[in-house]
Order: sequence, then C-alpha cells, then structure tokens
Amino acid sequence: MITENTLEEEEQEQQQVRMPWKNSVGDLPLTLDYFSGTMAEMVEKSAEEMPDSTAYIFMGKKTSRRQMWQEIEKCAKALRTIGVREGDRVTIALPNCPQAVTMFYAVNLVGAVANMIHPLSSESEIEFYLNRSESVTAITLDQFYGKFQKVRKDTKLVNIIIARVKDALSRPIRAGYMLTEGRKIEKIPADEPAIMWNDFLNLSRYCFYNYRVERKDDDPAVILYSGGTTGKPKGVVLTNRNFNAMAQQIRATNPMYRDGDRMLAAMPVFHGFGLGVCVHAMLAQNGCCILVPRFTPKSYAGDLVKYRCNFVAGVPTLYEAMLQVPGLKDADLSFLKGVYSGGDSLSVELKKKLDRFLYDHNSPVQVREGYGMTETVTACCLTPPDKHKEGSIGLPFPDTYIKIVAPGTDEELPYGEEGEILLSGPSVMAGYLDEPEETADTLRRHGDGLLWVYSGDLGTMDEEGFVFFRGRAKRMIVTSGYNVYPAQIENILDAHELVRMSCVIGVPDSYKMQKVKAFVCLKPGVPADAETRETLMQYCRRNIAKYAMPYDIEFREDMPTTLVGKVAYRILEEEELAKTGTDDAAPQE
Repeated sequence: MITENTLEEEEQEQQQVRMPWKNSVGDLPLTLDYFSGTMAEMVEKSAEEMPDSTAYIFMGKKTSRRQMWQEIEKCAKALRTIGVREGDRVTIALPNCPQAVTMFYAVNLVGAVANMIHPLSSESEIEFYLNRSESVTAITLDQFYGKFQKVRKDTKLVNIIIARVKDALSRPIRAGYMLTEGRKIEKIPADEPAIMWNDFLNLSRYCFYNYRVERKDDDPAVILYSGGTTGKPKGVVLTNRNFNAMAQQIRATNPMYRDGDRMLAAMPVFHGFGLGVCVHAMLAQNGCCILVPRFTPKSYAGDLVKYRCNFVAGVPTLYEAMLQVPGLKDADLSFLKGVYSGGDSLSVELKKKLDRFLYDHNSPVQVREGYGMTETVTACCLTPPDKHKEGSIGLPFPDTYIKIVAPGTDEELPYGEEGEILLSGPSVMAGYLDEPEETADTLRRHGDGLLWVYSGDLGTMDEEGFVFFRGRAKRMIVTSGYNVYPAQIENILDAHELVRMSCVIGVPDSYKMQKVKAFVCLKPGVPADAETRETLMQYCRRNIAKYAMPYDIEFREDMPTTLVGKVAYRILEEEELAKTGTDDAAPQE
C-alpha cells in the first residue's frame, strides 16, 4: 500500500539522485518561493520598499527608485496614448541607458512584449526583427533613426520614438557631451514622422483610463534572439516568471549580496546576460546598476573603480581586455564581492591570470564561472562562492536541474561520461517565436515530468553535481574520422606564456573532411614571426594528439567578436572559405 509518507520518501530519494550535491556545498538553498507577478510589479515592489535608494547611475547622474518608477508609469501612460495594447510587440533598440530601462518596464506594465535588438544592427537585420516580431512601435537613438525610417514602409510599424543620450544627462555633463559626441549626430528634421522622447512622455497627460494591464507570471514578456551565427536568428520568447525567477536565484546563490550593492552593467540589454543579470536582477532585488552605454576597456576600468562596484559580470574577451588597461595598475579592488564570467568558455589559463590580477589588487574574491543560454534567459549554473573545481562551470541554480545525456536522446549518462547538457527549471523559455518545429526539437518533456532544454553543448557532471563544459557540439571538428573540440585546444594554446588569446576552427579539406587551424593573438612584445610560430607548433606537438594538431597557426592583432563580445569563430571560418573556395568544402554542422 502506497502511503503519503512513502511518496514523500520516494520524492526525497529522487531529489537526492538528481542533486547529489545536496548539503555538500555551503548552505545555499535548493528551492525558493518565487514572486508571482510581472517583472514591472517586482520592480515596483522594490521601489516601494526602498524609494530613496539609487536605482541606477548613468554617466554620473543618479536616479532613485521613486524617480525611476514615476518615469516608468509616465512612459506606460504614453504608450497607451499612442495605441499600444496588450500583447503588442514593441522593439527596443537602445544601449544601456535610462530610456531603455524605462521603456522596458513600461512595455511590461501595459501588457505588451519587449522585442530587444542591438541598435547597431544593419538595415536588413532591423527589418527582419521588426517583421519577425510584428512590432507596432519601436524606440531607438537619434543616430540610428535613419535605418528604421528606411525600412519602415516594409514593416507594421505605426510609431517610432527617438531617444537622445543628452536627454538622460545632468546639465554639466550634457554641455560637454554636446561639444564632443553630440555634435557628430545629424539633426533630425522637425517634420519627420517620429516622436521625440520628451514629447512622447508628455503624451502621458492624455491617458485618462487605466493604463495597467493585469498579466500572469507565465505570460510572454520578452523576445531575445539566439542562434544568429548561421541562418536566421531565432526569437526566444521569455516570460515574466523566467526573469523574476532568475533574479531571485542570483540573489540566493550570492549570500554576500546586500541591498544597495552596485553592479557594473556593461553587458548590453539586448542580451540576456545584460538584461537579466546586470539590470533586472539588481533593480528587482534592491540593487543599483551602473549603466555603461558603450564599452571600452578604459571606461569599464574607470567606472569599476570610480563607483566601487561590488559585482561585475562579463564575457572572457571583456576580462582579457581589462587586464591590459594601465589605469588598473595600482587600483584597490577590495570592494568587490563577485566577479562572474559567462557567455563563452573561460579558459583555465585566463582564469588563473584573472585570479592573480584580483589577488594582487586586494580583491577578496576570485572569478566565478557560470553557464547558461538565451533559452534560459542566461545564467542557470554558477560556481559556488566557497568551492571551485578547475574547468567547472559550477552547480545548477536552485530549482534548476542539469543532466548529461547521449546527444539528442533522453538516455542519461553515468557521472564523468561526456554527452549533451540538458537544462530544466523556472527560467526555461516558453518557446521560439512562430517556430513550432524548432521549439519541439529543443524543448522536450521526459518521463520524469520535467520540460528539458536541449542545449547542443557538450559536458560532463561529477558525483558532487559539478558541471564541466567541454564545447559546443556545433563547433566540433571532424578530421579523419576523429572528433576534435576547439575549446580543448584553445585551453592548451592559452596556457603558453607567449599567447594572449586563441581561437581554433575547422577548415574544409577534401581528404580529411576538415583540418584544424589555430588563430593566435600574442602577448605584447612577442614577435609574430616564423620562430614564434615554430615554438608554438613544437609546444602543440607535445600537448596535442597528432590527429588534432593544427596544420597552421595564424597570428592576429585581435580576434573578431560578436555583438556581445564573444570570439566570432564563424567570421574566421568564413574568411578561410573565401580563401580556399567551396569546391572541396565538406558540409559542416
């Protein structure tokens, strides 16, 4: 006879199997009580609790939570006035600036969906994003307005709102900005069919009815884009619950976090890392964002020290650049509470360099590597604050499960065996926008009743639950029948004393199918000559299997990067294809 106690024991046993690390790493919670409202409501709650605390700082200007929420409500009323209704899509093409924050939560407040895109997107990309989302309204900066206007006739856009950086600046800073950056921006004629930001906000006075729309936590709220390296980008539809759950998970996995702590928000808001981790998690959890509209290593380092940021999050290339900034040479980083790396694989050697740098500058913390994907907003796995394993991306967030399966199947593999990483939890997306087949292929419900995301990434898990990222399955190089994972070779190259950064790709070959080529950025002062190349080739012969050996090493001053700062290996692949032609090119995954 099955009793309630028996079921409870079975459930506990299943949880122990699923989470073998239970109670073995500190006292981090395994499950949380999640906020049941919308993203805007969660931020409103924070504003009510701490109205006078600083919500964000933009180029020296502070904005309190009370002021932030008043702007959000005004913006929401204006959106209703121009006709934005529940379920409509509003495209936001802005850098990390106050107008982006205001519009993002105002769109949520009126029950619409925020379609987040990069303001530097090309005209054809903008047209694609507008049509894919069927956006009725868009907001962008004045310097990008021309691209929207050119494609407008081929979209469903009704309104274009134009924001200006100068509108968000304090008076002294604004004067300096207009003498430098502002004077380069072409003035928009008064008769253009667009609404300037301040004029748009003034329309709020004509909203005489309820502008707030009641939405559920599992309603669609945000569209981000993923998988743009080949073919068309996929629109990832995320819910209020996805963002709110991740915000609470981030706080739970960082017990050192306190109300009022500051996050250096340099990662862009069109990406889950910037929007979810750097902005929403802070604004919804009583923190403060230092909004960085345009990243440069110098400005990043300057803001880090000037505002004594407690938390920083970035991709490996960002940290690699930061290490080269002279302004940090004598900096005291004792104010840091968390330094996080994600978005791309952090090599063991770069982590060692970063940790040495932090230690030498009085930081009480070292780099904590995380893992996630746009399909889970972003982060869903993080190295604990008190235990690190070399090469590991950490442990799953509370209420988040990770398992390793034989690629493409639901066959769970033993600890230590390499397979595809699967994810399940409260931050898992609702699906891909208007792509039911892609959604069904990526989201699958298993016999355990959980909905799993098939990441396409390869990894292993040890008996304590620590996950190890091995590489992206789509980056796998097949050479003479052997599987070669670029990340593993990059780790070896990055460990050499002459190497600053590397990227490994597969080049089509009529005999081997693909052959391995390495691109290397050398450390300052190292000559890019034949002697250096031979030194690195000899090093590779000692440390890399013969079948995985690079046939060539090409030196580069810098690596091409994606819009979020990852190394753009696809660009390197395209360059090689252009050199060799495609006659003997084998099809690649």
